[in-house]
Amino acid sequence: MQDMSKSSFLNLSEANREGLKKRVNAFYELLANIYGADKLILKATKLEALAFLRSRNLGKKVLGLQKIIFEDPTLDRVPNFLEIPVILKELEEQAANILARRSLEESIEQKINMKLQERHEEYIREVKKQLLKEEGGPENSQTLKKYALLEKMHSTGLSRSAMEFLRPASLEEIIGQERGIRALMSKLASPFPQHIIIYGPPGVGKTAAARLALEAAKNMPHTPFNKSAPFVEVDATTLRWDPRETTNPLLGSVHDPIYQGAKRELSEGGIPEPKPGLVTEAHAGVLFIDEIGEMDLHLQSKLLKVLEDKRIYFDSAYYDPADPQVPKYIRKLFEEGAPADFILIGATTKASAEISPALRSRCSAVYFEPLSPNDIKNIITNAVQKLGVDISPEAVELSSRYTSEGRGAVNLLADAYGLGLYKSSAAMHCSHDGLKDDEGKHGGEKHLNKKIIIDEELMKEVIQSNRLVPLGLARKHSGPQVGKIYGLAASGYLGTVLEIEAVSFPAAESGKGKIRFNEAAGIMTRDSVFNAASVLRKTCGLDISEFDLHINVVGGANIEGPSAGVALFLTLYSALKEVPLRQDIAVSGELSLQGKIKPVGGLVEKLYGARIAGIKEVFLPLENLCELPSSLQEITVNYMDNVEEIIPLVLARES
Repeated sequence: MQDMSKSSFLNLSEANREGLKKRVNAFYELLANIYGADKLILKATKLEALAFLRSRNLGKKVLGLQKIIFEDPTLDRVPNFLEIPVILKELEEQAANILARRSLEESIEQKINMKLQERHEEYIREVKKQLLKEEGGPENSQTLKKYALLEKMHSTGLSRSAMEFLRPASLEEIIGQERGIRALMSKLASPFPQHIIIYGPPGVGKTAAARLALEAAKNMPHTPFNKSAPFVEVDATTLRWDPRETTNPLLGSVHDPIYQGAKRELSEGGIPEPKPGLVTEAHAGVLFIDEIGEMDLHLQSKLLKVLEDKRIYFDSAYYDPADPQVPKYIRKLFEEGAPADFILIGATTKASAEISPALRSRCSAVYFEPLSPNDIKNIITNAVQKLGVDISPEAVELSSRYTSEGRGAVNLLADAYGLGLYKSSAAMHCSHDGLKDDEGKHGGEKHLNKKIIIDEELMKEVIQSNRLVPLGLARKHSGPQVGKIYGLAASGYLGTVLEIEAVSFPAAESGKGKIRFNEAAGIMTRDSVFNAASVLRKTCGLDISEFDLHINVVGGANIEGPSAGVALFLTLYSALKEVPLRQDIAVSGELSLQGKIKPVGGLVEKLYGARIAGIKEVFLPLENLCELPSSLQEITVNYMDNVEEIIPLVLARES
């Protein structure tokens, strides 16, 4: 049954094939009458449709008609025989719209010509306005209603967000980034400002610092920034590279006359219009790109070219420099380009190694540090003053244990403030329900005006509703223990403390001891175990083949790199010799087979992790000797060159 139906359908299509050809030819003749034969051929050439119109293939001819009617040269799908009737219907409707529009245009043109006979050509614009007025004007009841609604929306709005209200208003209000801000200002507030990339964890003030740094630089006499220097901000995650280059908000693009978006007076004359992008908007100021590490590599390459040329150039196949109808500004943009002399400031949460080397080479690096608990407390204290509320010291302390971001701290405070207002409002309604006279009314108003107090219980409720977990609990250090020590690890811009432990037993069979190690800690950490075993045998005469050893990194943390080598050595030393180690310290360093303590990376991040864990003394490689940030100077740092120096310092002190 289905095959018979399909066959009859094909037979019917074959019978109507000649009729469709006549219909297509008739439609082509209609277009020739609308545009004129010569103009139709010219239009078909521009739209890459001429070859299709001359084809004997009916589908290709219909495709050519589509390109002309819809003015889209990118159409490339040849319709099959069954689709042609539907497409022809769409084309006929579009042609009807074109004829109607042309008829209206011809009517208006006739009226314009009548007016031109009475007045000079310089009054053409006034004549058009008069004609529109005579036709009733552009406004009607619907447009006026929408205009009134739009005006109403403009006149109302919500209050500013908490982040906007509590945002730092000066560089001095940015907490915990004194060194980073000095570095930023030294590169920006100069007669020769540099392009900059700010590295740092999220929520520590990178964007606010960049904006305020420009404002501060404007007030310095030796900088090239004037009072009107713009600060243009964009998020790199919203920028995408368009290979067709029809749109590019960052660099700019050209609106060709055949595409939607070109001005009518330009499109009718076949004149393309360049649209400058953000790089031109930021001219003589700062272009700030947040999360610059997420930018498409092709777009990065284009941006680097703009940084070198200090302008952006436009190109279009539709631009005719000999056309006298091209406006001066368009001619200047095509021939000289748009100015784009700005300072680029990028911000990223990625490590510098993850940023394109070409981009890094053109930008100076500024590092913003992770915020310490004291920094979070100061941020909350400053924000509380702006909000005009009271907060208990316990609530401030509690907040500092659940976030390391300034933005996160402000959000916690805003949530607690809102919860306090809600509870106060609920209590006020209860007062109104209980009191029916004027005295009850005054009592409710008195309760509403009561100052909000954020206490520990209110902050706990907010933390629980956000399902937050502590960043790192300060460890209650027990007494000395055998086979246990704390190591340090870094992940991104944050650090953590690793609990490493080991136990030893006499080998079940002499000379055939076994080592058991949790593989989740990583291959490099496993290699560090064997390095530590070799150093033990070399320096202390301990042969681990006589023991069965079990080594564990508590929590199964994956340690990137060999920085746990010294900690593993000390753990094995303690377990094999049964000597207790101090539990109020942490160590980090790579161990060589010669017993040397080699330098490690992520030093600042590791020390932040130790600080959060409440550790006051750490042991680091001598080659990592450096100046610590002020927020970490309360930690005592011992720099060691080999394991023989560190052993007596980490053993439990006799009381």
